[in-house]
Amino acid sequence: MHPRVNLGVCHTLGRTFTKRSTSKKLLNRFLTLSSVEGPLHPPLETRTLSEYFTSEILQRHGDRPALICRNESPRVHGGPPTRNLGVNSRLAWDFQEFDRHNNALARGLLGMGVKKGDRVGVVMGNNSAYAMLQWACASIGAILVTINPAYRTHELIETLKMVGVKHLFVVPQIRTSSYVQMLAEALPELRNSSAGDIQEPALPDLRNLIVVDNQGMFHKQLDKLQIKSTIDWREIIIWREGVQEQKLHRDITKSLSKDDVINLQFTSGTTGAPKAVSLTHSNLLNNAISIGRCMYLTEKDVLCNVPPLFHCFDKYYSNLLASTRLVLGNLAAWSHGACIVYPSDIFDPKAIVDSVVSEKCTALHGVPTHFLGVLADVEKRQQAGEVLDMSQLRTGIAAGSPVPIELMKSLIAKLNLVDLTNAYGMSKTFLLTLRDSPVSFQTTPADPIIKRVETVGKVQPHVKAKIIDLEGKVVPAGVPGEICVAGYLLQKGYWEDEEHTRAVMKKDEEGTLWMFTGDEGIMDEEGYLQIVGRIKDIIIRGGENLFPVQIENALLTQGSIREAAVVSVPNHKYGEVVGAWIVRQPGTNISREAVRKSVVDAMNPQNAPAWVWFMGEDGAPEELPKTASGKVMKHVLRKWSKEMANKLVGEVVRS
Repeated sequence: MHPRVNLGVCHTLGRTFTKRSTSKKLLNRFLTLSSVEGPLHPPLETRTLSEYFTSEILQRHGDRPALICRNESPRVHGGPPTRNLGVNSRLAWDFQEFDRHNNALARGLLGMGVKKGDRVGVVMGNNSAYAMLQWACASIGAILVTINPAYRTHELIETLKMVGVKHLFVVPQIRTSSYVQMLAEALPELRNSSAGDIQEPALPDLRNLIVVDNQGMFHKQLDKLQIKSTIDWREIIIWREGVQEQKLHRDITKSLSKDDVINLQFTSGTTGAPKAVSLTHSNLLNNAISIGRCMYLTEKDVLCNVPPLFHCFDKYYSNLLASTRLVLGNLAAWSHGACIVYPSDIFDPKAIVDSVVSEKCTALHGVPTHFLGVLADVEKRQQAGEVLDMSQLRTGIAAGSPVPIELMKSLIAKLNLVDLTNAYGMSKTFLLTLRDSPVSFQTTPADPIIKRVETVGKVQPHVKAKIIDLEGKVVPAGVPGEICVAGYLLQKGYWEDEEHTRAVMKKDEEGTLWMFTGDEGIMDEEGYLQIVGRIKDIIIRGGENLFPVQIENALLTQGSIREAAVVSVPNHKYGEVVGAWIVRQPGTNISREAVRKSVVDAMNPQNAPAWVWFMGEDGAPEELPKTASGKVMKHVLRKWSKEMANKLVGEVVRS
């Protein structure tokens, strides 16, 4: 048994016992109602992220590896020479070197005019600049806004405007998205504004556009694009100490509170309208510590952090995944003195396998889609005679969508992920199976494998949870209902959106503030939680939350479509994919391929239907199934979709 197992606790019927003393007692102490409260030990951390980094991480683990970026050069950010863990093939920092870079950036941000409370937008893949911004912004009270790199231009602009982003950090390009160019084409004043003084009517708050050119791409485009307002990332970093920015940095850090908002992550509700979740030092730090404990992380662990660093595990992987990368990955590891490895900027199975082998990684995060890609690469290379030593691997988090038991068995047998855990939360609390505040339930390596596959574990310390019926009453154990959570992990509210905040965060008669998640779950007699549905009909494709109403709206702009209803369809690779039920306009004959293309043209391609069915064809009824009030019965459509897909009827041929 792992030496840290005695840190865990089981909480049942309002009483707390250590795991080593409960095995017999718990046999007679099963839950009767679906209501649990996590243990109150260890106590919550009251320091800010900056204080914790300095007094705990840096003091205890300063000379240990902190960050390895395999596709970045050792001095990609400039500055004085670095020890770089004694290697010259890639960027490799210990915590002291990481801290030196974070402080230099914090001084640079202050010198650029960034103030406490300013929103700092980030559009990047996995790189060291993103990691630096996470700590530097927190240390000066700036609010990091994690933005989905797969946003279309209008989505990006709307998001920046909604939260008043003042300073925007972008990489030149990810895949086919060229951010500087697309912004310049949509916002003419970016070309003419002075650096540091952008005056663009569509984004009245934006003042700085900083380009992080870690791959040496931007300078090749700069002359051609002729955009005066851009700033080179390396120009803002202040390496000198003893400057006025250093004193200002020190004073601001001392003034910060654990309840200050330091991160905004985007989520959507039943309407698909974006809302910004406000997360604090306390939310993020305490959840990171708790997650790491469930994984039994120590300073000897090396985490291969695959999911992109945007919301809190494909639009590339969804805003859902900044939470995953920032909290489940970065903070959970660093808070325990462990090292983070970024194999590449974007998902690359070969780079992941190379990293696990070369860096002797002990942990690997991902959604089922990621893991399937890694397994395929491993099998391909082994069949070619390559010997891969992955014996160091032991733990990680499988998130984003349910993990089939056969996949779990493969991960254990082929990747040695014997301690792989599963988790649930909301980026209101992170939905992982993560949508709006940190992880509230998580399995541990001590749980039986069937529990690690079929459930998301037990409630976390300092967290309350209950399952309620439509009348708000707690349901008996084993009965489905809406999941509600309470505790330190609740977000501070949707950014400048009191109406939506009040709609999902409500106090009970005892004054406890609860988050109504909109997710349906079942809690068994031992307190394990199973996610059985999304009350709001969200589709989770490869870890990405897709919103049917948005896809339906895109479909209805096509003149040949009279009605459209979008539902989830089970899929081996992605967990779920999009299925669309279509009622054509009379006299039209739109094809399945054209239906799919109408979504691709309007939205990120991940939203495009993989299956399309036309009412009145292939044995389907003439009309969509509806209630007496005219509401489409999507539970009926999901059943039909599964039956049709099993017959291979309706699959779209992709061009």
